[in-house]
Amino acid sequence: MNQIVAAALLAIGLFIGMLLLQEIGRRIGIKRLAQDPEGARAGTGVIEGAVFALLGLLIAFTFSGAASRFDVRRNLIVEETNAIGTAWLRLDLLPAGTQPALRESFRRYVEARLEVYRKLPDVQAAQAELAKVIKLQEEIWTQAVAASRAEGAPPAAMMLLLPALNQMFDITTTRTLAARTHTPMIIFALLFGLALASALLAGYSMAGGKSHSWLHILGFAAVMAVAVYVILDLGFPRLGLIRVDAFDRALMELRENMQ
Repeated sequence: MNQIVAAALLAIGLFIGMLLLQEIGRRIGIKRLAQDPEGARAGTGVIEGAVFALLGLLIAFTFSGAASRFDVRRNLIVEETNAIGTAWLRLDLLPAGTQPALRESFRRYVEARLEVYRKLPDVQAAQAELAKVIKLQEEIWTQAVAASRAEGAPPAAMMLLLPALNQMFDITTTRTLAARTHTPMIIFALLFGLALASALLAGYSMAGGKSHSWLHILGFAAVMAVAVYVILDLGFPRLGLIRVDAFDRALMELRENMQ
């Protein structure tokens, strides 16, 4: 299922669930007030405060984690662009006759790296492109080692080029693992559970009113649903509304400059 649709459905489900539980909590509160007008509210403030404080802390924790991972993914794009650019420049250290083949492999490599993320959300197609990237890494490494040992290659060529290539390849693994790192589902389950529990308690607290306060009922549920949606969307920046695609422009510009 499309990530945008899935996140929207979860947020809508949470919104509806919170509305229902606020109404259930209100009815429970009305019944308790009718049975025990003086004791119905005894001690509830402490419990409500604890639950709402925990809910706020969990929202802050999950949002901060999602935002941090989003920033890491953006920074990794820049790091990969810099690593490829550095390795590209160090090809000048090789004998002139060995450079054309390596430069062509570099161009195909950058195009393959871009295609990995263009194929998303088709995970299988992205994995197929990633397999091409790995083959190109092996090809570039083999060509670079041979070129560094070719006649006329300065001793510094191997010492400077191969570490740059190693860094260029390592960032690929780092980006792949970063893309697979998300907030654990148990955290989201706890967040949903606390949101629903707080809705029940909020409804109970509103039992003293003669009529529904729709501004508070709808506002509370809507704010929580939007917050959860944003957290979910931040966790999948290649599939949702909040995206890192704009930073791919750096890699695209590098490919354009590889003449």
